[in-house]
Amino acid sequence: MNQDWQNFLTAQGAHIQDGAVQHFGSAAAERIAARDGTVLCDLSQFGALKVSGDDAQHFLHNLFSSDVNALTPQQAQYSSFNTAKGRALATFLIWRNESEFFLHLPQSLVAPIQKKLSMYVLRAKVKIENASDNIVCLGISGAHAATVLQKIFPALPQHPLDALQHEDCKIIRLDANRFQIITTAQQAAALWQQLNVETKPAGSPCWDWLNIRAGIPVILPQTQEAFVPQMANLDLIGAVNFKKGCYPGQEIVARMQYLGKNKRRLYLAHVDVDAAPQAGDELFSMETDEHACGVVANVAVSPEGGFDLLAVVQIASHDAFPVHLGALTGARLQFQPLPYPLP
Repeated sequence: MNQDWQNFLTAQGAHIQDGAVQHFGSAAAERIAARDGTVLCDLSQFGALKVSGDDAQHFLHNLFSSDVNALTPQQAQYSSFNTAKGRALATFLIWRNESEFFLHLPQSLVAPIQKKLSMYVLRAKVKIENASDNIVCLGISGAHAATVLQKIFPALPQHPLDALQHEDCKIIRLDANRFQIITTAQQAAALWQQLNVETKPAGSPCWDWLNIRAGIPVILPQTQEAFVPQMANLDLIGAVNFKKGCYPGQEIVARMQYLGKNKRRLYLAHVDVDAAPQAGDELFSMETDEHACGVVANVAVSPEGGFDLLAVVQIASHDAFPVHLGALTGARLQFQPLPYPLP
């Protein structure tokens, strides 16, 4: 996190740990506001890689699961970077300006993915930089989010994943009630103060919870190489293009799509336990007996108590058997509908 930005947030009452805002004094009240009100979040739990150079677009298109060639400065994309076996190493939101591309992914994966991508550069005219300290990303969510933004910006993106540039700010509309704002570290403090007039500041875990409720999976170090994109519903959120050419893992991803061999999907669930589940925790059902039937992908504390999570689970187990956390004797997952349909 940029030091000047961290100092500003601390002065606003932020409690910062491991480079991310945990809360602004009352985590429980902030979770309720994320559910019922309009919240403003710093997104420093994520970092950004900047990819530039004459070959940047071609380079990324040949490595990622989305159609990077179709990406314009007026759009953003979800995408994934996979192994040759089709297993996701990272998921991210991509946006661009005229000459640079930005990959938004968890801070814990910024350095490893930068290193991995650099191995593919060879003679390509491509530069990959950690831009996490140079930009600030803010999230605003709630039924009145658009109204708040309209008082500051002359126009807003109208459709999910549309993007608009306003001087030093880019606004990406994530869904009906959520926006991500990308700005400079120099402009962030003034923008925060403008937005804060009609919003409640909330910690980064609130944004993680909103991502979970939106069914947007985030690959973490604990779940790298655990999922083929379709298992994590990446095909359902626009992160996979089945008409583009080859990229690492493309043959596996295409085979799963066209031969119908995907036996797992990402589901939204709630679980009432005292200790927080962790990404990578195994799930069990009678359908698979002593073998795990699924894996926890992402977890956040629920405003109602307990935890909401995204989990990749065998479809047969989800459809016909109770699914339990950690063991057959563990807490039962209470599945809830995702905001998009499953095939």
